[in-house]
Amino acid sequence: MSLYIRRESSKLWKRICAETTTEVNLLLENWKYILGGLICQYIHGLAARGVHYFHRPGPILQDTGFFLLPELGQERAYVSETVFTFVFLSFFLWTFHPFILKSKKIYTVLVWCRVLAFLVACQILRIITFYSTVLPGPNYHCREGSRLATLPRPDNIFETLLIIPRGVLYGCGDLIFSSHMIFSLVFVRTYQKYGTNRFIKQCAWLVVVVQSLLIIASRKHYTVDVVVAWYTVNLVVFFVDNKLPEMPDRSIGALSLPVSNGRMKEEGAKLLNGNSGDGTDRRSRSQANGKVNEDGDNLHVEVRDGA
Repeated sequence: MSLYIRRESSKLWKRICAETTTEVNLLLENWKYILGGLICQYIHGLAARGVHYFHRPGPILQDTGFFLLPELGQERAYVSETVFTFVFLSFFLWTFHPFILKSKKIYTVLVWCRVLAFLVACQILRIITFYSTVLPGPNYHCREGSRLATLPRPDNIFETLLIIPRGVLYGCGDLIFSSHMIFSLVFVRTYQKYGTNRFIKQCAWLVVVVQSLLIIASRKHYTVDVVVAWYTVNLVVFFVDNKLPEMPDRSIGALSLPVSNGRMKEEGAKLLNGNSGDGTDRRSRSQANGKVNEDGDNLHVEVRDGA
C-alpha cells in the first residue's frame, strides 16, 4: 500500500511540474491579456464606487420580482452571497484541475484569458448602463435613513482611487445590470463549453437560476437588473467567443498544443501520458477524426491510423 502511494505521489508531482512548465510558457506569451483584464477589474471597481457618490436614496420602485418573491430580510441576506462564493470558488478551482488530473481538456492560462475578455466586455456595458440612469437602490443600506446610502464628497483624488472591501459590499447605484450575474453566467457558460461532466453542467445552470431568485429576494437588485444580465451576458459571450481564436482541445492529442518548439511538444506529450516518463503519446502518430464524445467524466476519441 505504501509503495502504491509513493508511486502515485511521484507521478502526481511529475505531472504538476510538467503542467507548471507548460502554463508558465503560456503565461509568458499571454501576460499582457491577463494583466489588462485585471486592470479592467480595478477600473470596474472604481466606476462602481464612483456612482455611489451620485446615488440618492428614494422610494423603492415597483418591481414584479419583489411582489412575487418573499423578502429574505437583512438577517438572511448572506444566503445569496454564499451561493455566489460557492460558484466563484468552484470555477476557480476547476480551472486549475490540469495541474492535478490526468484527463484534461483546457489550459489554465488560456481559459482565464478568455474569461477575462468576456468579463471586460460585459463590465464596459454595465458601466455605461448604470451611469446613464442612477436608480435608488433597493438594498437595505441604500434606503432612505441609512447613513451608507450616500457617500460624502471626497477630500482628495486619492480617496476616489482607493477600493476598500466595505465599499464593495455596501455600494449603491450600480444596479443595471447585476455584477454577480455577470461573473456567474460567464463561469457557467465557460464550463458548459469546456467542462466534461454533463451532470455538473446541469447543476451549474440550476444554481445560477437559484442565485438569480435569491438576489431579488435579498433586495440587492431589482428584477430588471437580473433579467438584463441574463440576455446581455449570454449575447456578449456568444459574440466575443466567436471573435476569439478557438482554444486548443487537449483531449484529442498532442497535435493541439499551442506551441511549436520541440521542448514544449515533449512536455505536452508527457502531460497527456500523465507522467514525465519515456515515450510520447501514440495518438499523435495517428490521424484523429476529431470526434470527441462526452459521457459523464469520460471522453471517447475515435482514432484511425493513416493509410
